[in-house]
Amino acid sequence: QVQLVESGGGLVQAGGSLRLSCAASGRSFTMAWFRQAPGREREFVASINWGGSSTYYADSAKGRFTISRDNAKITVYLQMNSLKPEDTAVYYCAGSEYVAASDSMARYRYWGQGTQVTVSS
Repeated sequence: QVQLVESGGGLVQAGGSLRLSCAASGRSFTMAWFRQAPGREREFVASINWGGSSTYYADSAKGRFTISRDNAKITVYLQMNSLKPEDTAVYYCAGSEYVAASDSMARYRYWGQGTQVTVSS
């Protein structure tokens, strides 16, 4: 059974940094991060293909967030810098059996339980 386990969330001041991790059990996938703020729909943040050669970012993440992966550990990371209060959300890791990185939630079959990120002003 596939499991995705996120870690690394927490409370940080605006302008600070956090690194989220997502460990996958079983096998590797194209991976992505999504987030959901209170009262809002879940939205795409960043994705990376299986080999790590292709990444894709939401406009809100470009220039501040970096997605990467370590296939030996079957782990994907999201380095978040210059955090803003509007980045406050539950961040979810997702795994897709499609080859290409994508921003479409419909392509992601496997989901983690989420990790809370809170950015104070």
